[in-house]
Amino acid sequence: MPHLITIYHNPACGTSRNTLALIQNTGQEPLIIEYLKTPPSKEELIKLIQESGLSVREALRKNVEPYENLKLDDHHWTDEALISAMLDHPILINRPFVVTELGTRLCRPSEVILDILSAPQLQAFSKEDGEQIINQDGNRIK
Repeated sequence: MPHLITIYHNPACGTSRNTLALIQNTGQEPLIIEYLKTPPSKEELIKLIQESGLSVREALRKNVEPYENLKLDDHHWTDEALISAMLDHPILINRPFVVTELGTRLCRPSEVILDILSAPQLQAFSKEDGEQIINQDGNRIK
């Protein structure tokens, strides 16, 4: 059976882990792409950004070393140049991007995933920090 959900995942990121857990709480197992090990192609990255409705700048992680070292906050950078920087330094790609049959989103915060999951949550769910997102009836709290 083909995967209906793809997550561009970083297992070191709590938001990414929470998003993955919310997907799995539907009983589905997504295709997990650890984008730091297997970065998207230029075409895939552009498609993720466009389909999520974000600008290239909004898809860029700002609190990482390459962002500061390359001075990416300078507004002379074109979208094309920012995409190239993201491909050269995948840590600059914000995460997690998730693709489902209902759309593509950058799932920050992780509960954004609930907007594009077609299957219901199967049980209560709390984030790693203890914040409850799904109640015992499988309904969204937040």
